[in-house]
Amino acid sequence: MVRGSRALLRKYGSFIDDLRIYVKGGTGGMGHPRLGGEGGRGGDVWLVAKEKTTLKRIKDQFPKKRFVAGAGANSSVCALKGEKGTDCKVDVPLGISVTSCDGKQIGELNKAGDRILVARGGIGGCLVTNFLPLKGQIQTVHLDLKLIADVGLVGFPNAGKSSLLSKISHAKPEIADYPFTTVKPELGKIMYPDYKQVSVADLPGLIEGAHANKGMGHKFLKHVERTKQLLFVVDISGFRLSSKTQFRTAFETVLLLIQELELYKEELRTKPALLAVNKMDLPNAQDSLNELIKQLQNPQDSLHLVEKELIPQSTIDFKDIIPVSAHTGEGIEELKTCIRKSLDEEAEKENEEYQREKLRILQTSEV
Repeated sequence: MVRGSRALLRKYGSFIDDLRIYVKGGTGGMGHPRLGGEGGRGGDVWLVAKEKTTLKRIKDQFPKKRFVAGAGANSSVCALKGEKGTDCKVDVPLGISVTSCDGKQIGELNKAGDRILVARGGIGGCLVTNFLPLKGQIQTVHLDLKLIADVGLVGFPNAGKSSLLSKISHAKPEIADYPFTTVKPELGKIMYPDYKQVSVADLPGLIEGAHANKGMGHKFLKHVERTKQLLFVVDISGFRLSSKTQFRTAFETVLLLIQELELYKEELRTKPALLAVNKMDLPNAQDSLNELIKQLQNPQDSLHLVEKELIPQSTIDFKDIIPVSAHTGEGIEELKTCIRKSLDEEAEKENEEYQREKLRILQTSEV
């Protein structure tokens, strides 16, 4: 177990989902008082969203994490108006949220080519500044990565999320028999016969109290925010983190997962959700599944059996409940079909709402 823990620590070191960097706009160029010439403005520092870029790559390439734009050119007899300093462009991954050191939101970079100005260059020397240049803006900004995926897998450790991801997609996550197999997000793609691709994120396993930042807490939950829908994965035989923690039935596990999400951010509960009931190859799994479905269909009838502190404010109405076995492959094709169907339905709903809104705006403008 100790050896496994060391391996986890090494593996976690290969993934970074937040980074602080120092950015400084270029100083303006000197003005020319005698001829009234203006110095060039200092260069700006931009963050630019680029595919196949990681925060780890930024940290490795720029260990000091300092990004400084070029200074503006001085005014001279040959060129009264000095040239602008060279801009500094920092390539960052898609899904970055940018905040200042005091926590103020600067912006988000969600698609390739998105840009955010994080440090403006100082103006060049001119009449207003007595021909003396001004320094560029300086600040430390926080880059926070929240993965963008169509589907986010939600489940406690050892629910079989990593095994499931390897079955439904081309991802090859590390799979082991110690609880925290997933210590960094894994992204996989489900490929459909019509060439449609659906991205699925296997996120680090939750534990009870994750909303309060226990275990991997917020490191896990923040990635759930940007997924279009959730796929809950539970072990039909129940869950127990260790010999020191209490055993939870599959029904209690579902309630706990919902509670962790709503305590972290209530809006997460409104995301479309599917439930994959895993490990259906185990003995008596079908009887346990029948009982679970009955409990989920009429949760009020079973809540008296559950500790009060485990009960969420409201339950989730799953769009589909799919029994699967990542071990034997049972139910995998049905699960892929349900994921695609659910995403298509939500896309159609969004399109209808968009068309209605367009029509409403058009009708309002004609009045």
